Amino acid sequence: MNRIKCTISYDGTHFSGYQVQPNGRTVQQEFEKALSKLHKDEVIRIIASGRTDAGVHAKGQVIHFDTWLNIPIKNWPRALNAVLPDDIRVIDSEEVAQEFHARYNVREKEYRYFILNKREHDVFTRNYTCHVIKQLDVEAMIRACESMKGEHDFTSFCAANSGVKGDKIRTIYHATCYQEGNRIVFIVKGNGFLYNMVRILAGTLIEIGKHDRPITDIKRILDAKNRGDAGRTAPAQGLFLWDVVYNN
Repeated sequence: MNRIKCTISYDGTHFSGYQVQPNGRTVQQEFEKALSKLHKDEVIRIIASGRTDAGVHAKGQVIHFDTWLNIPIKNWPRALNAVLPDDIRVIDSEEVAQEFHARYNVREKEYRYFILNKREHDVFTRNYTCHVIKQLDVEAMIRACESMKGEHDFTSFCAANSGVKGDKIRTIYHATCYQEGNRIVFIVKGNGFLYNMVRILAGTLIEIGKHDRPITDIKRILDAKNRGDAGRTAPAQGLFLWDVVYNN
């Protein structure tokens, strides 16, 4: 059996999330359906770097699967894209050792959250940005990002119903915001993320940008270890899993 690693992108608008579930269309379901077509109806399971929720997009999600097919590695994207729906694309593929694991070998993940900051919403970007009418103070948001960096207990930034076992300590390597016209982008890189963590961080930053919270509030919220102290969970459609980096 050969182990194939694929980098994939998908538009999460019409998915009920990544993971297979009884009711609802999912990325995993569609990808495994495509693999089954190539493998003469055999069930081929995929493993991803992590799950994404309904409405969340991915530019650089990574998955792996095992196959007995001898398709040249450079031809896998073309073969899969021919049977995948239009809202999932295979960007790249490579053969990896059997020891490679798309989830457990992750060194760093990057997420980006997109905010449309203007009075009227844009019908063409409504599925890919969070629309905020009130003018945001981007400099305040950038300064607030500094408190996220480093190793912290992110209990306050984890959904209360996450069911996470073990500690909620994660390390953030990089966090910042930048503005392009009416669009503000929040970028965060870390060794792992809790359920809804990026969306809660984004929601809290938006409140800081509105001056509803002080710039220093991130540290207070981290110390509180209480979900109720953080801001609202930002809408799913603004979030993109941007990149996944692996240990050699």
